[in-house]
Amino acid sequence: MTSSNLCLPELRRTDGTKQKRERKKTVSFSSMPTEKKISSASDCINSMVEGSELKKVRSNSRIYHRYFLLDADMQSLRWEPSKKDSEKAKIDIKSIKEVRTGKNTDIFRSNGISEQISEDCAFSVIYGENYESLDLVANSADVANIWVTGLRYLISYGKHTLDMLESSQDNMRTSWVSQMFSEIDVDDLGHITLCNAVQCIRNLNPGLKTSKIELKFKELHKSKDKAGTEVTKEEFIEVFHELCTRPEIYFLLVQFSSNKEFLDTKDLMMFLEAEQGVAHINEEISLEIIHKYEPSKEGQEKGWLSIDGFTNYLMSPDCYIFDPEHKKVCQDMKQPLSHYFINSSHNTYLIEDQFRGPSDITGYIRALKMGCRSVELDVWDGPDNEPVIYTGHTMTSQIVFRSVIDIINKYAFFASEYPLILCLENHCSIKQQKVMVQHMKKILGDKLYTTSPNMEESYLPSPDVLKGKILIKAKKLSSNCSGVEGDVTDEDEGAEMSQRMGKEIVEQPNQVPVKRFQLCKELSELVSICKSVQFKEFQVSFQVQKYWEVCSFNEVLASKYANENPGDFVNYNKRFLARVFPSPMRIDSSNMNPQDFWKCGCQIVAMNFQTPGLMMDLNIGWFRQNGNCGYVLRPAIMREEVSFFSANTKDSVPGVSPQLLHIKIISGQNFPKPKGSGAKGDVVDPYVYVEIHGIPADCAEQRTKTVNQNGDAPIFDESFEFQVNLPELAMVRFVVLDDDYIGDEFIGQYTIPFECLQTGYRHVPLQSLTGEVLVHASLFVHVAITNRRGGGKPHKRGLSVRKGKKSREYASLRTLWIKTVDEVFKNAQPPIRDATDLRENMQNAVVSFKELCGLSSVANLMQCMLAVSPRFLGPDNTPLVVLNLSEPYPTMELQAIVPEVLKKIVTTYDMVSPLGPDLGEQMEVQPSSVSCVGLR
Repeated sequence: MTSSNLCLPELRRTDGTKQKRERKKTVSFSSMPTEKKISSASDCINSMVEGSELKKVRSNSRIYHRYFLLDADMQSLRWEPSKKDSEKAKIDIKSIKEVRTGKNTDIFRSNGISEQISEDCAFSVIYGENYESLDLVANSADVANIWVTGLRYLISYGKHTLDMLESSQDNMRTSWVSQMFSEIDVDDLGHITLCNAVQCIRNLNPGLKTSKIELKFKELHKSKDKAGTEVTKEEFIEVFHELCTRPEIYFLLVQFSSNKEFLDTKDLMMFLEAEQGVAHINEEISLEIIHKYEPSKEGQEKGWLSIDGFTNYLMSPDCYIFDPEHKKVCQDMKQPLSHYFINSSHNTYLIEDQFRGPSDITGYIRALKMGCRSVELDVWDGPDNEPVIYTGHTMTSQIVFRSVIDIINKYAFFASEYPLILCLENHCSIKQQKVMVQHMKKILGDKLYTTSPNMEESYLPSPDVLKGKILIKAKKLSSNCSGVEGDVTDEDEGAEMSQRMGKEIVEQPNQVPVKRFQLCKELSELVSICKSVQFKEFQVSFQVQKYWEVCSFNEVLASKYANENPGDFVNYNKRFLARVFPSPMRIDSSNMNPQDFWKCGCQIVAMNFQTPGLMMDLNIGWFRQNGNCGYVLRPAIMREEVSFFSANTKDSVPGVSPQLLHIKIISGQNFPKPKGSGAKGDVVDPYVYVEIHGIPADCAEQRTKTVNQNGDAPIFDESFEFQVNLPELAMVRFVVLDDDYIGDEFIGQYTIPFECLQTGYRHVPLQSLTGEVLVHASLFVHVAITNRRGGGKPHKRGLSVRKGKKSREYASLRTLWIKTVDEVFKNAQPPIRDATDLRENMQNAVVSFKELCGLSSVANLMQCMLAVSPRFLGPDNTPLVVLNLSEPYPTMELQAIVPEVLKKIVTTYDMVSPLGPDLGEQMEVQPSSVSCVGLR
């Protein structure tokens, strides 16, 4: 079943009105035959000979439904019905110059309904001496890929296509699979048992279910009316091809292999450089990859990467979406402590809810193993003169203080060498406070940091200076206290919760009656640079608070400041540590959204580590970006004294260049049934949400269509675009859900900081609700990041619609009312505007060049050079244009008379090259990459 509407992001109702953007239940019916997977050029050609219904797009916004097919002699592309003579309703294959994917011709860009056409279903056939375009839209991305792959194959091999198709039947892959069969068929019987056949295929593809492999063999035998369960070599090869071929990876392979059935070292270099963004690539690196991932001996010996080797490589950790550079500490760790976000736990001892739940030392072990750098100890008098830890005024169980300190000593630096903060909420008598001191000194010893703060400094020491140290955050006696004990204000989060449970709800969280208690000097002296003080207001803090003093904010109060005083909150956190703890209303140990407070610069946002879900996904994902060391350097705009940043900005951030994130969800692999799902069976109907979390201007989400009854290998082929205004504070979350669930819809998720994204074709390893890796379950995606450019809707990218200077956004300067400073920055305004104009002009010129190359704005300049280079060869393969690499920036030089469209490409390139001083680096052109253009 097919539908012409299914590829359109915005479907139209029968009355002509658009449906709402959010699609709750849509189902994908692929028009590709389900019985046969595409795994070779021969499959594509056969499908084209049979024909497909495609939509023909014209410049007048009209769309015509036509049936397209390839002539049996493979010399012409025809369509019907047509008002033209049958001999005119065709294009000779030999006249085709190129086949473009996506909406990358003038007709697509200028068409009034282009926005409703899926990028992944659109393609164009460029033909004739005047480079005319036949613009087509398939009913699915699968069908579009078949036509693009088949036409490119025909262009490459022309009249030799039949010979190439015949020779490819006995290819390297088939030889390798035959060898696997022969190794099992040791007696050379010509058949093997069903059990052995299933086990062999499962060994080669561990994600496949045994039942699915068995079913495929049984279906094959049934179609042949075959009795018995023995499997012949031909049957084994057929089932292997059917189950172990991922069409989306095959289409990608032939795109870079010049339509061969494998990648050689140069093809792989091109893929790594142009798509994956690997710098300084060479043939030696390509060979290493081939030797590591190619399963066939022939491929390893010849330096060829087959579809199976390419699949192995793309599914390996080398091609995961997470940048491996961030798996180790990669940020500057010599900044003041207040310049970092710190992975923090709330009531670490609790492993369930906040009021009746049990306390256990495993809470500390779990948090510390996860890289937590701030844990909480709520200490009260216990029996036998031994302090205990629990939440006061509640029914939570108790654990001995000494055993917790033992565990902290053992695991403090298990996951990170950087400082650990113990948030000590002390409610003990003087007698048991002295016991606490004895235990900490004896067990923690030299790890305790007790050095007094330097009065001449203005900022806290750095994480680097404090490596291996444990800091105590607690109340401290004033410096003028001369006795062995003194009076300080009490901190009691449990009292607030008790009030809530007793229905004594107060309007303001700060109105809990202030209590005072006695603090012994010995315990006070263990507190050095994390002295707990009560927050009054921002202006008072700016004047009197010391850099070593720390304020704690109830979630409700912190939210109030974040909304009403966002700029002051950010400025406050440049110098002082701020700890935010959950509202006492969160008795169920639910979590607040840490992003709400990170955007204000709050360093210590205490999370209930025992409660999985979106909020903990964000916390865990966020702290992965710096080697999971528990510290993440905040954006420069949150650290620099002269910068101004409002956390609630709804637009671009002054001084920060917005980025466009392009994500294509291609396919999924081996989705499990939701863990809490009812008796629905093992079939799932998956769909994917892509979420952006960050400042309010960046928060967004998009979802794919639902793929009906396919959790093993669903194809989504949907592209999304997000503008990210503050990339350093943004996160991307992939969530896979079941659209036809009973009880539980959650299949898996993965959360990653924007700064850790690797561009290109990547696999996303999915995790369960509690953070465990779902074995073999993943998403296959394509990621591209581009600068935002001025101008127009996606379907109108001509110069005429680009934003002019008047509509450009220029960085604004804040008046500080300090005359000398304001005068200096006033003079800086014109150069800043000039720099903005230069950047925008550069981006506009690059976009024009990409369009002329037949590529989208997502493409990089290397891909542009690869796209245009074949056009610069004459009929006798002599270069019409050469690329001169002897200049500081590569230049294009005409060598002959060329068509107007090619001349325009050269002219536009000339507009690009002088504008970008780093253009050569962006392109990273190597002689091997543009040999078909010609070099000097």
